[in-house]
Amino acid sequence: MNNFSLKKGILFVVIGGFIVATGWYVLKPYDYTVAFKSKALVGTINQTLKLWNTNLDHSNPINQVAMDELIQNLKFDGTDYDFHWQLSRIDDSTTQVNIGIKDRHNSLSNKIDILFNDTDFEKKVKQTVSDFLLVLSTHLEKFEVKIEGESTSPSTYCAYIPVTTKQFLKAKGMMENYGILSNFLLENGVELNGKPMVEVTSWDTETDSISFNFCYPIVKKEGLPIHPTVKYKEIKGGKAIKAIYNGNYITSDRAWYALIDYAKNKAIPLRQTPIEVFNNNPNMGGDELNWQAEIYLPIKNKTP
Repeated sequence: MNNFSLKKGILFVVIGGFIVATGWYVLKPYDYTVAFKSKALVGTINQTLKLWNTNLDHSNPINQVAMDELIQNLKFDGTDYDFHWQLSRIDDSTTQVNIGIKDRHNSLSNKIDILFNDTDFEKKVKQTVSDFLLVLSTHLEKFEVKIEGESTSPSTYCAYIPVTTKQFLKAKGMMENYGILSNFLLENGVELNGKPMVEVTSWDTETDSISFNFCYPIVKKEGLPIHPTVKYKEIKGGKAIKAIYNGNYITSDRAWYALIDYAKNKAIPLRQTPIEVFNNNPNMGGDELNWQAEIYLPIKNKTP
Protein backbone atom coordinates (compact mmCIF):
# COMPACT_ATOMS: atom_id res chain seq x y z
CA MET A 1 0.00 0.00 0.00
CA ASN A 2 1.48 3.35 -1.02
CA ASN A 3 1.68 6.35 1.29
CA PHE A 4 -1.24 8.14 -0.37
CA SER A 5 -3.57 5.16 0.08
CA LEU A 6 -2.57 4.85 3.74
CA LYS A 7 -3.35 8.51 4.41
CA LYS A 8 -6.61 8.16 2.54
CA GLY A 9 -7.57 5.17 4.65
CA ILE A 10 -6.72 6.94 7.90
CA LEU A 11 -8.74 9.98 6.80
CA PHE A 12 -11.69 7.75 5.96
CA VAL A 13 -11.56 6.12 9.42
CA VAL A 14 -11.31 9.52 11.16
CA ILE A 15 -14.20 10.99 9.17
CA GLY A 16 -16.28 7.85 9.66
CA GLY A 17 -15.60 7.88 13.39
CA PHE A 18 -16.54 11.54 13.59
CA ILE A 19 -19.81 10.91 11.77
CA VAL A 20 -20.67 7.98 14.04
CA ALA A 21 -19.83 9.96 17.19
CA THR A 22 -21.79 12.97 15.97
CA GLY A 23 -24.77 10.79 15.13
CA TRP A 24 -24.67 9.14 18.53
CA TYR A 25 -24.40 12.50 20.30
CA VAL A 26 -27.30 14.02 18.36
CA LEU A 27 -29.51 10.95 18.78
CA LYS A 28 -28.74 10.16 22.43
CA PRO A 29 -31.93 10.31 24.53
CA TYR A 30 -30.87 13.08 26.93
CA ASP A 31 -29.35 16.53 26.61
CA TYR A 32 -27.51 16.23 29.90
CA THR A 33 -26.97 13.57 32.58
CA VAL A 34 -26.22 13.69 36.29
CA ALA A 35 -25.21 10.74 38.49
CA PHE A 36 -24.60 10.41 42.21
CA LYS A 37 -24.71 7.88 45.04
CA SER A 38 -26.91 8.38 48.10
CA LYS A 39 -26.92 6.77 51.53
CA ALA A 40 -30.64 6.14 51.20
CA LEU A 41 -32.86 3.32 49.99
CA VAL A 42 -34.77 3.47 46.71
CA GLY A 43 -38.11 3.92 48.50
CA THR A 44 -36.84 6.80 50.61
CA ILE A 45 -35.50 8.64 47.54
CA ASN A 46 -38.76 7.92 45.69
CA GLN A 47 -40.91 9.44 48.43
CA THR A 48 -38.58 12.37 49.13
CA LEU A 49 -38.51 13.26 45.43
CA LYS A 50 -42.30 13.16 45.14
CA LEU A 51 -42.84 15.29 48.24
CA TRP A 52 -40.17 17.81 47.17
CA ASN A 53 -41.77 18.01 43.74
CA THR A 54 -45.15 19.01 45.20
CA ASN A 55 -43.52 22.00 46.88
CA LEU A 56 -42.01 23.37 43.65
CA ASP A 57 -43.82 26.22 41.92
CA HIS A 58 -42.86 25.09 38.42
CA SER A 59 -43.57 21.33 38.58
CA ASN A 60 -46.17 18.88 37.32
CA PRO A 61 -47.14 15.62 39.06
CA ILE A 62 -44.43 13.00 38.77
CA ASN A 63 -45.01 10.04 36.46
CA GLN A 64 -43.92 6.88 38.25
CA VAL A 65 -42.91 4.21 35.75
CA ALA A 66 -41.81 1.93 38.59
CA MET A 67 -40.63 2.39 42.16
CA ASP A 68 -37.10 2.86 40.83
CA GLU A 69 -37.95 4.91 37.73
CA LEU A 70 -39.69 8.29 37.73
CA ILE A 71 -40.19 11.08 35.21
CA GLN A 72 -40.36 14.61 36.59
CA ASN A 73 -41.45 17.57 34.45
CA LEU A 74 -40.21 21.01 35.46
CA LYS A 75 -40.75 24.33 33.73
CA PHE A 76 -38.09 27.06 33.74
CA ASP A 77 -38.71 30.38 31.97
CA GLY A 78 -41.54 28.86 29.94
CA THR A 79 -39.51 25.83 28.80
CA ASP A 80 -40.42 22.24 29.73
CA TYR A 81 -37.67 19.92 30.97
CA ASP A 82 -38.05 16.21 31.65
CA PHE A 83 -35.91 14.73 34.43
CA HIS A 84 -35.77 10.95 34.05
CA TRP A 85 -34.75 9.50 37.42
CA GLN A 86 -33.41 5.94 37.59
CA LEU A 87 -32.61 4.45 41.00
CA SER A 88 -30.46 1.34 41.41
CA ARG A 89 -29.81 -0.45 44.69
CA ILE A 90 -26.10 -0.88 45.43
CA ASP A 91 -26.41 -2.39 48.91
CA ASP A 92 -28.70 -2.22 51.95
CA SER A 93 -27.89 1.44 52.57
CA THR A 94 -26.79 2.92 49.23
CA THR A 95 -28.53 3.77 45.96
CA GLN A 96 -27.08 4.82 42.61
CA VAL A 97 -29.08 7.69 41.10
CA ASN A 98 -28.88 8.49 37.38
CA ILE A 99 -30.83 11.42 35.95
CA GLY A 100 -31.26 12.09 32.26
CA ILE A 101 -32.50 15.59 31.46
CA LYS A 102 -34.09 16.70 28.20
CA ASP A 103 -35.57 19.93 26.90
CA ARG A 104 -38.84 18.91 25.26
CA HIS A 105 -38.63 21.53 22.51
CA ASN A 106 -34.97 22.54 22.12
CA SER A 107 -33.10 19.30 22.61
CA LEU A 108 -30.83 19.51 19.57
CA SER A 109 -29.78 23.14 20.15
CA ASN A 110 -29.09 22.30 23.81
CA LYS A 111 -26.80 19.43 22.83
CA ILE A 112 -24.86 21.66 20.45
CA ASP A 113 -24.64 24.61 22.89
CA ILE A 114 -23.36 22.37 25.69
CA LEU A 115 -20.41 21.32 23.53
CA PHE A 116 -19.09 24.86 23.28
CA ASN A 117 -20.60 26.89 26.14
CA ASP A 118 -21.41 26.85 29.83
CA THR A 119 -25.15 27.16 29.23
CA ASP A 120 -28.03 28.40 31.39
CA PHE A 121 -29.59 24.98 30.85
CA GLU A 122 -26.65 23.29 32.58
CA LYS A 123 -26.71 25.81 35.42
CA LYS A 124 -30.43 25.25 36.00
CA VAL A 125 -30.02 21.48 35.99
CA LYS A 126 -27.09 21.55 38.42
CA GLN A 127 -28.93 23.92 40.77
CA THR A 128 -32.09 21.80 40.67
CA VAL A 129 -30.24 18.59 41.50
CA SER A 130 -28.25 20.42 44.19
CA ASP A 131 -31.50 21.66 45.75
CA PHE A 132 -32.87 18.13 45.87
CA LEU A 133 -29.67 16.73 47.38
CA LEU A 134 -29.91 19.30 50.18
CA VAL A 135 -33.53 18.31 50.87
CA LEU A 136 -32.62 14.61 50.84
CA SER A 137 -29.57 14.96 53.11
CA THR A 138 -31.57 17.09 55.57
CA HIS A 139 -34.32 14.48 55.62
CA LEU A 140 -31.90 11.60 56.21
CA GLU A 141 -30.65 13.33 59.37
CA LYS A 142 -34.17 13.36 60.83
CA PHE A 143 -34.94 9.65 61.12
CA GLU A 144 -33.33 6.29 61.84
CA VAL A 145 -34.41 2.76 61.00
CA LYS A 146 -33.04 -0.36 62.67
CA ILE A 147 -34.04 -3.78 61.34
CA GLU A 148 -34.57 -6.34 64.11
CA GLY A 149 -35.40 -9.27 61.83
CA GLU A 150 -38.09 -11.91 62.20
CA SER A 151 -40.56 -11.34 64.99
CA THR A 152 -44.26 -11.62 65.84
CA SER A 153 -46.68 -8.75 65.26
CA PRO A 154 -48.98 -7.89 68.17
CA SER A 155 -52.39 -9.46 68.78
CA THR A 156 -55.01 -7.22 70.36
CA TYR A 157 -58.64 -6.16 70.46
CA CYS A 158 -59.10 -2.55 69.47
CA ALA A 159 -61.39 0.36 68.78
CA TYR A 160 -60.56 1.92 65.42
CA ILE A 161 -61.48 4.42 62.75
CA PRO A 162 -60.86 3.47 59.10
CA VAL A 163 -58.98 6.05 57.00
CA THR A 164 -58.16 6.26 53.29
CA THR A 165 -55.61 8.85 52.19
CA LYS A 166 -52.28 9.42 50.49
CA GLN A 167 -49.23 7.79 52.02
CA PHE A 168 -47.54 11.04 53.07
CA LEU A 169 -50.81 12.17 54.73
CA LYS A 170 -50.99 9.14 57.03
CA ALA A 171 -50.00 11.10 60.15
CA LYS A 172 -52.52 13.82 59.29
CA GLY A 173 -55.24 11.18 59.01
CA MET A 174 -54.27 9.89 62.43
CA MET A 175 -54.30 13.33 64.03
CA GLU A 176 -57.68 14.19 62.51
CA ASN A 177 -59.19 11.14 64.22
CA TYR A 178 -57.10 11.14 67.39
CA GLY A 179 -59.46 13.45 69.28
CA ILE A 180 -62.59 11.63 68.13
CA LEU A 181 -61.32 8.22 69.14
CA SER A 182 -59.56 9.11 72.40
CA ASN A 183 -62.35 11.39 73.68
CA PHE A 184 -65.04 8.82 72.87
CA LEU A 185 -63.21 6.05 74.70
CA LEU A 186 -62.40 8.29 77.68
CA GLU A 187 -65.92 9.68 78.01
CA ASN A 188 -67.39 6.18 77.98
CA GLY A 189 -64.94 4.67 80.42
CA VAL A 190 -63.45 2.19 77.96
CA GLU A 191 -60.26 0.69 79.38
CA LEU A 192 -57.21 1.11 77.15
CA ASN A 193 -54.86 -1.84 76.74
CA GLY A 194 -51.81 -0.67 74.81
CA LYS A 195 -50.25 1.97 72.58
CA PRO A 196 -51.99 3.51 69.52
CA MET A 197 -51.53 1.51 66.33
CA VAL A 198 -51.96 1.71 62.59
CA GLU A 199 -53.04 -1.39 60.69
CA VAL A 200 -52.59 -0.82 56.97
CA THR A 201 -55.18 -2.79 54.99
CA SER A 202 -54.24 -1.60 51.48
CA TRP A 203 -51.12 0.01 50.02
CA ASP A 204 -50.91 1.02 46.36
CA THR A 205 -47.25 1.79 45.69
CA GLU A 206 -48.03 3.20 42.23
CA THR A 207 -50.45 5.89 43.42
CA ASP A 208 -49.13 6.15 47.02
CA SER A 209 -52.68 5.57 48.28
CA ILE A 210 -53.27 3.72 51.52
CA SER A 211 -56.20 2.54 53.59
CA PHE A 212 -55.58 1.92 57.27
CA ASN A 213 -57.26 1.46 60.61
CA PHE A 214 -56.22 3.91 63.30
CA CYS A 215 -56.51 1.75 66.41
CA TYR A 216 -56.54 2.00 70.18
CA PRO A 217 -56.08 -1.38 71.91
CA ILE A 218 -58.80 -1.84 74.52
CA VAL A 219 -60.04 -4.44 76.97
CA LYS A 220 -62.71 -6.48 75.23
CA LYS A 221 -66.01 -6.69 77.05
CA GLU A 222 -69.74 -6.84 76.45
CA GLY A 223 -71.75 -3.68 75.92
CA LEU A 224 -69.06 -1.47 74.38
CA PRO A 225 -70.45 1.96 73.45
CA ILE A 226 -71.69 2.63 69.93
CA HIS A 227 -70.38 5.47 67.73
CA PRO A 228 -71.17 6.24 64.07
CA THR A 229 -67.46 6.29 63.14
CA VAL A 230 -65.73 4.09 65.72
CA LYS A 231 -65.64 0.34 65.08
CA TYR A 232 -64.24 -2.65 66.99
CA LYS A 233 -62.16 -5.59 65.83
CA GLU A 234 -59.68 -8.28 66.76
CA ILE A 235 -56.17 -7.94 65.32
CA LYS A 236 -54.45 -11.27 65.04
CA GLY A 237 -50.68 -11.16 65.19
CA GLY A 238 -48.39 -13.46 63.28
CA LYS A 239 -44.94 -13.98 61.83
CA ALA A 240 -43.45 -10.73 60.62
CA ILE A 241 -40.22 -8.87 60.17
CA LYS A 242 -39.74 -5.95 62.51
CA ALA A 243 -37.98 -2.60 62.48
CA ILE A 244 -37.61 0.17 65.03
CA TYR A 245 -38.22 3.62 63.58
CA ASN A 246 -37.13 6.86 65.25
CA GLY A 247 -38.31 10.18 63.87
CA ASN A 248 -41.42 12.11 62.94
CA TYR A 249 -44.29 9.71 62.37
CA ILE A 250 -45.09 11.49 59.10
CA THR A 251 -42.26 9.53 57.49
CA SER A 252 -42.45 6.25 59.40
CA ASP A 253 -43.08 4.59 56.03
CA ARG A 254 -39.33 4.82 55.46
CA ALA A 255 -39.19 1.75 57.66
CA TRP A 256 -41.63 -0.02 55.31
CA TYR A 257 -39.16 0.33 52.47
CA ALA A 258 -36.28 -0.78 54.67
CA LEU A 259 -38.18 -3.93 55.63
CA ILE A 260 -39.09 -4.67 52.00
CA ASP A 261 -35.45 -4.27 50.98
CA TYR A 262 -34.34 -6.54 53.83
CA ALA A 263 -36.91 -9.19 52.91
CA LYS A 264 -36.00 -9.15 49.22
CA ASN A 265 -32.35 -9.62 50.07
CA LYS A 266 -33.22 -12.65 52.21
CA ALA A 267 -35.98 -13.99 49.90
CA ILE A 268 -38.66 -13.60 52.59
CA PRO A 269 -42.16 -13.31 51.04
CA LEU A 270 -44.18 -10.46 52.54
CA ARG A 271 -47.67 -9.05 52.61
CA GLN A 272 -47.40 -5.31 52.07
CA THR A 273 -49.78 -4.44 54.91
CA PRO A 274 -47.61 -2.75 57.56
CA ILE A 275 -48.52 -2.55 61.25
CA GLU A 276 -47.19 0.35 63.31
CA VAL A 277 -47.17 0.71 67.09
CA PHE A 278 -46.44 4.22 68.35
CA ASN A 279 -44.53 4.45 71.62
CA ASN A 280 -44.62 8.25 71.95
CA ASN A 281 -47.27 10.96 71.83
CA PRO A 282 -46.20 13.64 69.29
CA ASN A 283 -48.40 16.15 71.10
CA MET A 284 -45.85 16.11 73.91
CA GLY A 285 -43.21 17.57 71.55
CA GLY A 286 -39.52 17.05 72.16
CA ASP A 287 -36.74 15.80 69.89
CA GLU A 288 -38.37 13.89 67.04
CA LEU A 289 -35.48 11.42 66.94
CA ASN A 290 -36.68 10.26 70.36
CA TRP A 291 -40.12 9.40 68.96
CA GLN A 292 -40.18 5.66 68.46
CA ALA A 293 -42.44 3.30 66.56
CA GLU A 294 -42.35 -0.46 66.10
CA ILE A 295 -42.95 -1.39 62.47
CA TYR A 296 -44.00 -4.85 61.30
CA LEU A 297 -44.49 -6.34 57.84
CA PRO A 298 -46.32 -9.69 57.89
CA ILE A 299 -44.60 -12.72 56.35
CA LYS A 300 -46.68 -14.60 53.81
CA ASN A 301 -47.61 -18.13 54.72
CA LYS A 302 -45.59 -20.56 52.63
CA THR A 303 -47.71 -22.73 50.37
CA PRO A 304 -46.97 -26.46 50.63
